[in-house]
Formats: sequence, C-alpha cells, structure tokens
Amino acid sequence: MKALEERIRRDGIVREGNVLKVDSFINHQMDIGLFEEMAKEWKRLFAGKPINKILTIEASGIGIAAVVAREFGVPVVFAKKSKSINLDNDNYCTKIQSYTHGRIYDVIVSKKFLTKEDHVLIIDDFLANGCALMGLLDLVESAGATVEGIGIAIEKGFQRGGDLIRQKGIQLESLAIVESMSEDGEIVFREQ
Repeated sequence: MKALEERIRRDGIVREGNVLKVDSFINHQMDIGLFEEMAKEWKRLFAGKPINKILTIEASGIGIAAVVAREFGVPVVFAKKSKSINLDNDNYCTKIQSYTHGRIYDVIVSKKFLTKEDHVLIIDDFLANGCALMGLLDLVESAGATVEGIGIAIEKGFQRGGDLIRQKGIQLESLAIVESMSEDGEIVFREQ
C-alpha cells in the first residue's frame, strides 16, 4: 500500500536493533484517516471471506483493529496481556514472547468472546518474528474457531515471522513489507 509506505519513509525512524519507530502515526499517536485507508484495503483483500470477528492483541493493534472492525461491520476482540479482576475465569490462555518488550506474556481471551462459530480475521500493527501471531493462532485453535486470514500493517520481511505464517497456508496480507532498513534512515520495501 503506497500511502503507508510513503508515510513510513516520511515519518518512520529506524533505531538500533532493527526497530522501526512509527509512533507518530501508528502505535502511540494514531492517524485514523490512514487506518481507514488500510481497513478498506483489507476489506478488498479479504472480500468473500465469512469474517464475523476481528482479533488482535493489546495494545498497539487495538486502534487499527477497531477501524477494521467498523469497515467489516463486526466486533473486535483483543487478547489481554494480563489477567485482571474483571475477567471471568473461563478463558483461553497462551504465552507469547514480545520482540519489542523482550519479555514473555500470558495472553488471555475470554471463552465467551471466541467460539467455534467464529471466522476470525487477525489484525496487528507489526509482524517481525511472528511470536504474537503464533500466540493468537493458538488461541483461535483452542477455541475451535476458523482463521480466515491475517492483516498486518508493517511486516519486517527480513525476519522470519511472515515465512512461518505463510508456510501454514494462511492468507497473510501485509500492507507494507520492509525488505531492509539502515540506521541512516534508508528503508527498502518489497514490491507487491
């Protein structure tokens, strides 16, 4: 998606350790107009799929997923990274390792919000090593639900996550795939 690639080139910041900082428009301050364009693109890419639920993980994916859910006319569910007193005890739970936070989280979704009748589109802001997505896939499988596809805003094509997901035969639609980036700010995108 050219608009997203252009925004990454203009406002993205490459940090040490292959970190791409897009907090001015994706995951701290959010550009809702850009999110709406992204949602329309995923709606086109997943046309004809019987999607009845959007699934993401807190926190950075929630804003994008909410706009996508509005475009599809379905609810969004987000997996929580910690158990709180307002959660029921009947949950699906898995563990994921966060690339950006460098820690392992218990990820939780209530069984009443993810069932075997659900046809899920997973949405997230980034795909690097695929740990978060593998955790979400585990939750969907535990529920007996069907994954209809995965939509990612920015995929780091030089890391293994995209390959892992594609090897599973799941439709993965990343709107911008970063092939390489350097600390001097040069970002190269994969042709799609």
